[in-house]
Amino acid sequence: MPERRTVALVTLGCARNEVDSEELAGRLEADGWQLVEDAADADVAVVNTCGFVEAAKKDSVDALLEANDLKGHGRTQAVVAVGCMAERYGKELAEALPEADGVLGFDDYTDISDRLQTILSGGIHASHTPRDRRKLLPISPAERQESAASVALPGHAPADLPEGIAPASGPRAPLRRRLGGSPVASVKVASGCDRRCSFCAIPSFRGSFISRRPSDVLNETRWLAEQGVKEIMLVSENNTSYGKDLGDIRLLESLLPELAAVDGIERVRVSYLQPAEMRPGLIDVLTSTPKVAPYFDLSFQHSAPDVLRAMRRFGDTDRFLELLDTIRSKAPQAGVRSNFIVGFPGESESDLAELERFLNGARLDAIGVFGYSDEEGTEAAGYEKKLDEDVVAERLAHISRLAEVLVSQRAEERLGETVRVLVESVDEEEGVHGRAAHQAPETDGQVLLTSGAGLSVGRMVEAKVVGTEGVDLVAEPLTGSLACSEEAGR
Repeated sequence: MPERRTVALVTLGCARNEVDSEELAGRLEADGWQLVEDAADADVAVVNTCGFVEAAKKDSVDALLEANDLKGHGRTQAVVAVGCMAERYGKELAEALPEADGVLGFDDYTDISDRLQTILSGGIHASHTPRDRRKLLPISPAERQESAASVALPGHAPADLPEGIAPASGPRAPLRRRLGGSPVASVKVASGCDRRCSFCAIPSFRGSFISRRPSDVLNETRWLAEQGVKEIMLVSENNTSYGKDLGDIRLLESLLPELAAVDGIERVRVSYLQPAEMRPGLIDVLTSTPKVAPYFDLSFQHSAPDVLRAMRRFGDTDRFLELLDTIRSKAPQAGVRSNFIVGFPGESESDLAELERFLNGARLDAIGVFGYSDEEGTEAAGYEKKLDEDVVAERLAHISRLAEVLVSQRAEERLGETVRVLVESVDEEEGVHGRAAHQAPETDGQVLLTSGAGLSVGRMVEAKVVGTEGVDLVAEPLTGSLACSEEAGR
């Protein structure tokens, strides 16, 4: 019997890319490939790249070069780029980075096994010429579902597949193979974006917004629960638009309770929310549904009206603060995070002061700050009144320092609170770490439990916050909580 072909998937960027990698893994395993963790142990290293901002693109190139260095020193014979950067640049990336043996776009995903076999056999698969993926679906959202079958939508593979295509849970098994044993998994509810923010190129290479059907999202969640997942995080470019192309902009409000009721799921988290699209019914569901985290990942980006208009966005400091007051009036412990761009073309000192006013009043749990840089193909790249790079760097450093102080203060406000912690790591030296409802994976800090007796990864523990370390919390499991956790694990 010939030795099985081996492949390693290296994933960069956001949680959406992680879902795409697991779909690729499912397709490859179904066609006989053996998945390995270390690129050095693989015949082919597949790097799922990020193409969002310059720093992410550099990280992607570095990962491709690092994988290329393995060739000739071990098993690795080929390095292939997939993902957003590969889709966005296609032939241009292939020409600029000859170290990559292949550059595959989203349209290649359904035939990923054949593509890799061709490359591994010494053949050449021509890199695609990038195109504006917004033009692949009808302008009207109501007409998109009929055309969806003809457009590559990574992470949208149906969850009703023939026996043998995925693990043993039967027809609801998605075309997905988990890469790792974390008790948390992301689930795509949609792809693409209809917003036209002047700084963002994502719609051009991810396409127009299109929702997955609720049945597929539910079935994938059930399958993940069977794999031991305790928390799911709903991801897309804009979750607040979910359902608009299915005839019901309030579809997320009805889907969330169904997801929370899936046997084995302990927490449902929603990410990527647009402040301008928040509606009272969605706030009510997010703040009152058992097992749905009162968590708001709100994309504010700035709060000065003139800057927001130049960004092709809506809102201002007072409206944003009013939104946060509404959320906290319904769920005082709600978690809120956001990202901000400083140094946007035309941003004045008074605009920066307005952003500071918002940040000081917002009590955000996590804050990401980025300095503006031109992204090719975006409207803002052609704007006048660009700020000098040193001014952008100075403002970035200033707001970043402020953000660090503010999130530490917000953590201190949680002293004495009772939090429900999902255990994610247990280590004799490092201790027991997990996350509370206001903390998303990777971005929002974590909780260190003062006692971990009887705990294992995937357990939920009630704990009282007794200390802070910057944005992180230190919490003491409540009496009886560990005993209940131990009983649940038997």
